[in-house]
Amino acid sequence: MTSPRPIPNLRWWIGGLLFASTVINYIDRQTLSVLAPFLKAENHWTNSDFALLVISFRIAYALGQAAAGRLLDRLGARRGLLISVSWYSLAAMLTATAQGLRSFCLFRFLLGAGESANWPGATKTVAEWFPKTERGWAVALFDSGSAVGAAIAPALVVWLHHSFGSWRPVFLLTGSLGLLWLLVFRALYHPPESHPRLGHGERRFILAGRTSDDDAPEPSSGSWTGLLAQRRTWGIVLGRTLTDPVWYFVTDWFAIYLVSKGFQLENTLLGFWAPFLAADIGNFFGGGLSSYLIRRNWPVLAARRFVIVLCGFGMACLAPAAFLNHFGALIALFALSTFSYAAWSTMALTLPSDLYPPSQVASVSGLSGTGAGLGTILSTFLIGWVADRFSFQPILIAASLIPLAATFLICTLTANGSKARQAASTPLSP
Repeated sequence: MTSPRPIPNLRWWIGGLLFASTVINYIDRQTLSVLAPFLKAENHWTNSDFALLVISFRIAYALGQAAAGRLLDRLGARRGLLISVSWYSLAAMLTATAQGLRSFCLFRFLLGAGESANWPGATKTVAEWFPKTERGWAVALFDSGSAVGAAIAPALVVWLHHSFGSWRPVFLLTGSLGLLWLLVFRALYHPPESHPRLGHGERRFILAGRTSDDDAPEPSSGSWTGLLAQRRTWGIVLGRTLTDPVWYFVTDWFAIYLVSKGFQLENTLLGFWAPFLAADIGNFFGGGLSSYLIRRNWPVLAARRFVIVLCGFGMACLAPAAFLNHFGALIALFALSTFSYAAWSTMALTLPSDLYPPSQVASVSGLSGTGAGLGTILSTFLIGWVADRFSFQPILIAASLIPLAATFLICTLTANGSKARQAASTPLSP
C-alpha cells in the first residue's frame, strides 16, 4: 500500500487551521457585541446589565484557560481542540433559544468555557509545529484571526439581522461555522511526529528547530505550583492581565462607545472595521519584526522585548481620544492602539514557547489567559459602572496608562529567565 503524498509546507496549513478557528471563535463571541444595541433596546438593558453578560463569558473564559491548558498538555492538541470547538459551537447556537438576561448569561458562560482552550491550544500547536525562528510569524497568523473575526462580525451580523428581521437566526448561523471547521481539522491534523502527509525534510526541520543543546529551556516543574514559583511565569501572566482589558474594551464596547458619541452603527461600519484591521496588521508587524531581528542574530528574548517596549508606548495613544469628537481622529487613535496591542500580544503569546518546553507551553499559556481573563472581568465591571455614572473619558485615559506598567513588568520579570533564549540560533531551512 503506497503512503499518501506529502503536503508541501504542511506546517503553514496547520497554521491556517489555527487562524480559521480563531476567526470563527471571534465571530461567535462578537455576535452578541454587535447585536448589543438592538438587544439593549429590546430588553431594556442598562450598560451594567450588558456588563453582566460580558462578565458571564469572562468568568468561564478566565477560569477555563488554566484548566484547558493543563488538559491540552495531557490530551494533546488534536483531541483538546476537537472537544473545545465542538463545545463552543453548540453553546453559540443554543444562544438562539435565550429568553432573558439570565439565560443569556448562562449561554455566554458556556461559550466562554468552550472558547477558553483556543489560545492555549493554538500556542501549544505552534510550539510543536514551528521552529523558534518562525514562531513569531505563526503566532501572528493565528492571533490575527481575532482581528479578522472581529472585523467580519459587524457586517455579517448586521446583514443577517436585517435579512431575517430577528437576532435568533444570527446566533444559530454564526455558531454553525465551528462545526464546518471541525470536519477539516479532524481530517488534516495529526502531531508532526506521526503525520502521514508530512514530508521527511519538513519533519526534520520542525523537530530540529524546536530546541537544541545550547538553548534548551531550563528544567522546571510542570505543575501549577512549580510554574508559578518562577519569575518568568509571573511576567507573562501579569503582562497579559494588564493589557488584555484594553483589547476587550474595544471588542466589547466599541459599538456602544460610537453610539454614545452620537454616531449610528449602520453608517459607521467602515470606521468600525479600522481598529480590527489595524490589529490584524499589528500581529504580523510584531511577529515579522521579531523574527527579522532574530535572523539578524539578536538574542531571542531581546527581539521579543524590543517589540514589546515599542508597542507598549503605542498603546498609550488612547488618552487623546477621550477629548475628541471627530470621527476620523477617533478611529485613527483606536486603530493605532489596537495595532500596537496586537504586536505586543503576539510577543506575549510567543514567550511561553520561547521559555518553556512543549509539554508545558499550554499550561503557561493557560495561566496567562486566566490572569488576562480575571483582569478583563474586573475592567468590564468598572467600565460598565464608570460609563453609566460618568463617561468613557476616564476609561480611555486608564487604557493608555496601564499598558505601560504591563510593559515594564513583562520585560523585567522575563529578563535573563533562561540562558537558552539569550543566545540566537542559526536559522535552518527545510
